[in-house]
Order: sequence, then C-alpha cells, then structure tokens
Amino acid sequence: MSGGPASVRVEVRVELKEGVLDAEALSIEKSLGLLGIPSVRRVTTARVYDLEFAGVDAREADRLAGVAVDRLLANPVIHRVTVRPLSAP
Repeated sequence: MSGGPASVRVEVRVELKEGVLDAEALSIEKSLGLLGIPSVRRVTTARVYDLEFAGVDAREADRLAGVAVDRLLANPVIHRVTVRPLSAP
C-alpha cells in the first residue's frame, strides 16, 4: 500500500456564456434540420476536459484545475466553467 494519495480526476466543462455566438452549434442545428431532424429546439457546444492528477488530494486537484482554467482552458469574458470531481480511475 502506498503512503501518498491516489490519483484524483476532475472534470472541467467549458461552455460559451449566454449571448456569445456559438457558430458551431448554429451550424449543427441547421444541419440537423436538413437531415430531417427538425424537432431539435436548441444546440449548444461545450468542451469537456478530464484532468487526472497524481499524488495530490481532492482539494489540491481542485486548486490545480482552477489554475488550468485560469491560465489555459477558458476565457472568463466569454466562457462559463464548471469544475466537478470524478470518481477514481
């Protein structure tokens, strides 16, 4: 049995804020209609990052995920971010 914490997984979901043009979603929505699937009311897109941290506890993994969001994964002007813990691998 190891003395350190096991790996911790965190999911980071990055979506566009309301009012920001989601061109990819609009294109998909239009294409669905052209494919005969007209009942789709709304399409939105999101990026999901599954981060796995080794040798840290859940609190530190959450902090590190926040650093990743702030420095690389999202722009606070246009993105809404959700961070949540995932079960161990």
